[in-house]
Amino acid sequence: MKLTVIGGTGLIGSQVVRKLTEAGHEAVAASPSTGVDLLSGEGLGQALAGADVVVNVANSPTFDEASLDFFRTSMNNLLSAGERAGVRHQVVLSIVGVDQVPQLDYYRAKTLQEELLRQGPTPYSIVRATQFFEFVNAVLAWTSDDKTVRLPATPVQPMAAADVVDAVVEVATGAPLNGIRNVAGPDVFALDELGRLTLAAQQDDRTVVTDDQAGMFAVVDGDVLIGGPDARRAPTHYRDWLQSAR
Repeated sequence: MKLTVIGGTGLIGSQVVRKLTEAGHEAVAASPSTGVDLLSGEGLGQALAGADVVVNVANSPTFDEASLDFFRTSMNNLLSAGERAGVRHQVVLSIVGVDQVPQLDYYRAKTLQEELLRQGPTPYSIVRATQFFEFVNAVLAWTSDDKTVRLPATPVQPMAAADVVDAVVEVATGAPLNGIRNVAGPDVFALDELGRLTLAAQQDDRTVVTDDQAGMFAVVDGDVLIGGPDARRAPTHYRDWLQSAR
């Protein structure tokens, strides 16, 4: 099977390409560095030539309102190019609860991407994952200074990027879902608790202050970022991952 991985040189995409190749598939990485421009469409035809499946893990360069235009244009270009190339399955990586947080521009943009995919001409699958372990330090940095990190108590259920990759590869090499598969980490944390756990493991002596107005996730209501009863549970626990990262 030939699969083209859009965003195939990034954190998730590069691992997806490797996993697919190891499993005996022909995996093509497509990204700006390989001459593919999602916004202009340049290079898409060549990247998708002969592909059975397109796996789209490309990300917007910004998380603000401009991300709406990025996902609208890139998704439309990818669907059109895929139809011309005879692609039989379009897969997109998205976010658990993405359609429940309209207050965030980036989440609205990803919801738009999903809607365009559903309305498109090709059988599809959407893999919704929870937040990645690898991004926790970035979340802490948004609302921190030399002494404190301010975080809301928003419930989260993070997972390892490697487990996200496994979920994407499984869906991409199977029959189209024409629907959504939710995947989540094995443990639920309040975000402020996750911050304390992270700082302790990294021997960082800053103090986490619970602040329900702090940061991007302060606008999230309830437990919409939790995988829910239908979600596939990933095997890697955050505490174990922290230990291995050290």
